[in-house]
Amino acid sequence: MPASLDLAALARIRSLELRAKSVVEGLWRGMHRSPYHGFSVEFSEYRAYVQGDDPRYMDWKVMARSDRCFIKKFEDETNLRCQLVVDHSRSMNFGSPMTKAAYAATLAATLAMFLMQQGDAVGVTTFGQGLQEHIPPRNRPGHLRRLMHELEKPAPPGATALDLSVRQLADLLRRRGMICIVSDLLAPTEKLESQLGLLGAMGHDVVLFHVMDRTEVDFPFEKGAHFLDAETGTERFIDPASARESYLARLTGHRNRVKSACERQGVEYLWTPSDTPLERVLFDFLSRRQGARKAGAGTAQPN
Repeated sequence: MPASLDLAALARIRSLELRAKSVVEGLWRGMHRSPYHGFSVEFSEYRAYVQGDDPRYMDWKVMARSDRCFIKKFEDETNLRCQLVVDHSRSMNFGSPMTKAAYAATLAATLAMFLMQQGDAVGVTTFGQGLQEHIPPRNRPGHLRRLMHELEKPAPPGATALDLSVRQLADLLRRRGMICIVSDLLAPTEKLESQLGLLGAMGHDVVLFHVMDRTEVDFPFEKGAHFLDAETGTERFIDPASARESYLARLTGHRNRVKSACERQGVEYLWTPSDTPLERVLFDFLSRRQGARKAGAGTAQPN
């Protein structure tokens, strides 16, 4: 596990690229003993060994059992295509010491930097009332800077139409790859499950980072005050003492519905309060995926 960077100190770094670089450096320090080579490659099946193949991918256990040499064949011998889909609605501007928008942008920028250092192709899509900007996955000089520039843009006015945005995204991403959605999910989710299912049916590997500020999660307010809806502009007076129980129950129900929908559709759901150190979020995410990939490879058998 990498040492945690102080979020308040990280929030004071104005440059998104420098923030991401700090997190990536901490991530690498925590991973230096872990065999993360080939993170982007999906094991698929075996094929017969031919002269010139890399012996690292030979399955020695299979050779011992069958006296034949097999090489692990991979689903995509090039590299991963990852689309980072980031919520740019106004509700993301809430939070302290780092807003949800800054946290989500830093998370996405760190993933982009990490994957591109491995030679993977990364793109960015932002959404609010619908898709706002879409940059397809690439890995070439200047592309990372373009992604950073897009992630740093302020959110335009408007609410979140998550199901519409996911449906529009499906029309743009025809080549399968990994899709990482980063959102506070403060939007109706009645149609979300079917849209996530559509992405899965297209062969995409979908990951959902559910980002919320700790204040939204715990509702620690004690005195009555006027609360402003950042997306609609609606203002209302709320007495926390009378509203807390109902609010927390509704939030728990909302989270459970989203999590259950993800489980049914094979989407990896990651609960990510914005006070969670970013390098810990990403280290755990990569570790789980590497472990699952190794387990999957271990169960495959040659014909």
